[in-house]
Amino acid sequence: MKKLIMCCSVVSLVALSIMIVTAKEPSANPSTSSVANAPFNVDNFISSVYNQIDFTGNKKMSFDAFATAYKGYLNLSNAGKLNANKPILTVADFSLSSKEQRLWIIDLDAKKVLFNDYVAHGQGSGGEFATAFSNTENSHQSSLGFYVTGETYVGKHGNSMRLHGMDKGFNSAAYERAVVIHGADYVSPQFIASQNRLGRSWGCPAVAKNAIGKVINYIQGGTCLFIYAPQKNYIASSAWVNGKIDRLPEGLQQQGSIDPSTVASNNLPVKYEYAANAQEFNPESPLYVSPEERAKRHQLMAMNFSFISSIMP
Repeated sequence: MKKLIMCCSVVSLVALSIMIVTAKEPSANPSTSSVANAPFNVDNFISSVYNQIDFTGNKKMSFDAFATAYKGYLNLSNAGKLNANKPILTVADFSLSSKEQRLWIIDLDAKKVLFNDYVAHGQGSGGEFATAFSNTENSHQSSLGFYVTGETYVGKHGNSMRLHGMDKGFNSAAYERAVVIHGADYVSPQFIASQNRLGRSWGCPAVAKNAIGKVINYIQGGTCLFIYAPQKNYIASSAWVNGKIDRLPEGLQQQGSIDPSTVASNNLPVKYEYAANAQEFNPESPLYVSPEERAKRHQLMAMNFSFISSIMP
């Protein structure tokens, strides 16, 4: 009886070891590489969307600013932070001179620019260029990062709209600091002509007074606003910029993904689908097994076989 129990234990242990080692291995037969069925590639997708946007009649946004903004937009969408029925992306590129029209409002469904105009940075952030950013009260500096548009109200600057900062440590105090969208007389070509720079706010992304109604109408109701500058600390730290994007928001899934003609015309890199028996070696695959996990599994197998050898006659 003892031998029977021991044999059953050994068989169970071996079976458990095999299950652990092969838990992530697919049972399907190997498939051939295919561009058409390639796994989702976020870099290709973002490039495709950027190349499809119609900037005609407007200043063209840099790809770096758009790609950074769109990564965050996708992550915020997937996290349920944005209004799924209003796919609007607003980008203020504070790497540019305040004398340039550095604010874009983009309709991501229609792939077109709805608005492109001037936007002010905080007086504590710099003169013509914004070079310093803060999340601190009374700094009068702009705050980098992603915002979700909030409620509208009428204040000392007239029609205005509150903003909810989504980047902890970078703009999370925006609501308490009263960093809002509002109109201002100092946001105009005339001010630039007289001062050789745009006027500055106390940290708000202020727009032209005659444009505030249009801006609020476009972006109100839980849409994404991104204030960009290629600041290393922010780019390396933002959870929205660096979060892994392995799926599209539902609205984009329904529309379809990459336009093949756009991808081909720009010679973008294509990641081929791995054969099913190699999925665990593909870092982009949900079946991927890291080297550390692989080492742990080999160690467990070795311990199991050592135990089996010690009890077998």
